[in-house]
Amino acid sequence: MNDTPRFGPAGLSDSYPVRQFNPGAIADHTASFGLTAFEYQCGRGVRLAADKARALGAACAARNIVLSVHAPYYISMSSMEEDKRLHSIDYLLQSCALVRELGGRRVIFHAGSCGKQSREQALEKALDTMRRAVEAVDAAGYGDCILCPETMGKVNQLGNLDEVLALCRVDPRITPCIDFGHLYAREQGAILADEESAGADYAAILDRIAAALPDERAGHFHAHFSRIAYTKGGEKCHLTFADPGFGPPPAPLMALLRSRGLAPTIICESAGTQAEDAATLAKLYAEG
Repeated sequence: MNDTPRFGPAGLSDSYPVRQFNPGAIADHTASFGLTAFEYQCGRGVRLAADKARALGAACAARNIVLSVHAPYYISMSSMEEDKRLHSIDYLLQSCALVRELGGRRVIFHAGSCGKQSREQALEKALDTMRRAVEAVDAAGYGDCILCPETMGKVNQLGNLDEVLALCRVDPRITPCIDFGHLYAREQGAILADEESAGADYAAILDRIAAALPDERAGHFHAHFSRIAYTKGGEKCHLTFADPGFGPPPAPLMALLRSRGLAPTIICESAGTQAEDAATLAKLYAEG
């Protein structure tokens, strides 16, 4: 397990010059920014063929790039319809099959929304689905895969920090994906707003993770990072590091990770500059 953070992009930046699937080019482009992680995007379905996945995995492994998979967006572990919850388990199994072919382990997913039920009822359903998902993953032979529920950016979505940590307590392999931009947006800038105050806010988040998960997951969690615009409902859209006016600021988090000796995998989800901004995160971390 890595002793320092890994940084990488969510998918390919606009600067990527190749317009067809080319495993070597993807690995070379990612490595050219000094990055050692890459999150393959399956938001609209798991569609990468096994042979292509193996080729991408081999090309990235040669460059010391670790791969993860973002599962389909239409997962709904908290749906009031049981069929949708069961289909969500199928999508996680498909994502596990892909990450195995890629040579990675982590599958990141959105738990769903609260809909017309209370947050407590939605979480209860999601916890039940999470338990079933773990059983299904083990039964399918993917017990080495790591499921990573993500903190979400819209107020009505299931996925505040406490809800994600509750899902992680279902099984010691479940590791949180802390999307700091989402936490900032769902709180409408009440936390992580500026360089002066963000350090204490980041520290409080990391302390809550450590208290809830007193094992290696607190030091090797998964993370997403980008600046995000928000409205009263929470997340509106992802921005780039060059866009002013919205947070969260990256430097205080990088300094805190370094001072605490934490080593998460941090995937940048900037809008079109994800590799470039991931390289900026790595530089800020190195500068301490």
